[in-house]
Amino acid sequence: MAALFPSILHKCYGGTVGVYKRRSSFLKGETAFAVFLPERAIKGSACPQLYVLAGLTCTEETFLTKSTILSYAAEHDLILVAPDTSPRHTGLPGEDEAYDFGSGAGFYLDATASPWSSHYQMGSYISKELPAWIESSFPVKSNCKGIMGHSMGGHGALVHGLRNPDQWKSISAFAPICHPTQCLWGIKAFKGYLGEDTLSWEEYDATCLLLKGHIHPQSILIDQGREDNFLQQGQLRPLDFQAAARKVGQQLNLRFHEGYDHSYWFIQSFMKDHITHHLRFLW
Repeated sequence: MAALFPSILHKCYGGTVGVYKRRSSFLKGETAFAVFLPERAIKGSACPQLYVLAGLTCTEETFLTKSTILSYAAEHDLILVAPDTSPRHTGLPGEDEAYDFGSGAGFYLDATASPWSSHYQMGSYISKELPAWIESSFPVKSNCKGIMGHSMGGHGALVHGLRNPDQWKSISAFAPICHPTQCLWGIKAFKGYLGEDTLSWEEYDATCLLLKGHIHPQSILIDQGREDNFLQQGQLRPLDFQAAARKVGQQLNLRFHEGYDHSYWFIQSFMKDHITHHLRFLW
């Protein structure tokens, strides 16, 4: 493993935010990710990790710059890991034509359909390659990883957390895509990345995973704004996830908030609660 050197490094809340670039064997190209190291980690003490997954059109910097998470991570000695949302500049036809498919829209899955399977292996990148890079380069508590996300990233957090509860000790999400096999965003992405076999889609649908017995041992926190236009359009479907959780006995704290929308203003308003949630299981 080669040493990681940031292409960009900023002092922040006594720690540092670095943007790193490496060639990924899963994505078949260079990818970027951001890491926040609190002061305690810079001094060499091992700290828990919290992976933050952004939504459609975002990059590795979006969640860290817009969510106010950095101040809480610094206060509680959390290392933050923020990957990009897709491979970039692969040369695949149509990659940059839509906001909800291709660049900026990797859906945190492993594509099986051609030509996307050649590069769009975000599932393995998030669960295998990126953690290996982080754990060999920074002072982390390797068995103390949480995962959270927003919208498409919330979908990613739920799916990865449910599929690998031993790896991800805590899960939370803001306005996640909870039942992608039943919404337009998910159907478009899954048909393109996974092909026509709809049964294979269920492996990347958090609601379906619950019903198949993928239960996380800890409570999951989800916050959802009632004025979220994507909620109203049927893209998010949190009540489907809630019904599945009740059926299988998954602990879930699903909170609806009057007047809040899908934006990072909403995320900022409840970020402290999410950090508190993860701290229960990571420190």
